[in-house]
Amino acid sequence: MIDFLSGIDTTLYLIVGVCFLKFWRRTHDRLFAFFALAFGLFALNQIATTALNAFDDRTGYIYILRILGYGVIVYAIVDKNTPPASKRN
Repeated sequence: MIDFLSGIDTTLYLIVGVCFLKFWRRTHDRLFAFFALAFGLFALNQIATTALNAFDDRTGYIYILRILGYGVIVYAIVDKNTPPASKRN
């Protein structure tokens, strides 16, 4: 049952990532590219967790991809809300 739900999570992460890629291709806004990358990392995390059967607390290292994904999202939001260097002065 856990494998089934992990497969659903992985598929949904990939679908959301592809949607963000589509938005990025349409607008060329870097925020969408960063979000697509983050959701790709989330999908890789789900794949690694299922493949290594790492569903307990002793394998915390497997969540490094998830932490990187959240870091990408935070960076994307800060990058979007920071004015360019030419307009700061």
